[in-house]
Amino acid sequence: MYIAIEGIDTAGKSTQIAALQKHFSDAIITKEPGGTAIGAEIRSLVLSAKAQSKKAEFLLFLADRAEHIQEVIKPNLDKMIISDRSVVSGVAYALSQGEINETAIVHLNRFATDGIYPQKVFLLKLTKEELEYRLSQKELDGIELRGSAYLLDIQEAIIKAAKLLNIELVEIDATKSIANVTNEILNNINL
Repeated sequence: MYIAIEGIDTAGKSTQIAALQKHFSDAIITKEPGGTAIGAEIRSLVLSAKAQSKKAEFLLFLADRAEHIQEVIKPNLDKMIISDRSVVSGVAYALSQGEINETAIVHLNRFATDGIYPQKVFLLKLTKEELEYRLSQKELDGIELRGSAYLLDIQEAIIKAAKLLNIELVEIDATKSIANVTNEILNNINL
């Protein structure tokens, strides 16, 4: 089964993936962007916020996604795959930019992934207050510096992206305890 943990920065994706790894010790744990050697370079470039063109940023993410599907996902489809982000957040970020129409975004992502999407996506949702508190506790990267309003728009775009891609989305209140969030994810994984 291929699942993805989605959510805006500071939602607890890494924490939940670490918790899930204890329940699925043989799982392939990966991330997008950055789940391959080339992807790590692309991720670093994107997070540096050097790209002036939002279209260039989008195409960099597509390159990472294509490499990730080819190198990590396809060879392991017979195993449990847990991914930190996926095509869903890629589409969400592209939708929020407003420079590329929905049809093009969906078609280009289908091309990059060969139509291979997570079977289920878990969205760890944050409130504005909790997001702002969590951001205040860390050094911000290029994406986080865009502010809480931008990140909350992305959170809503993740919901829209899952619908556009016809991927099952489970929304989870990320302000709950770590154990409660983990249990909710486990209760929604159908093996």
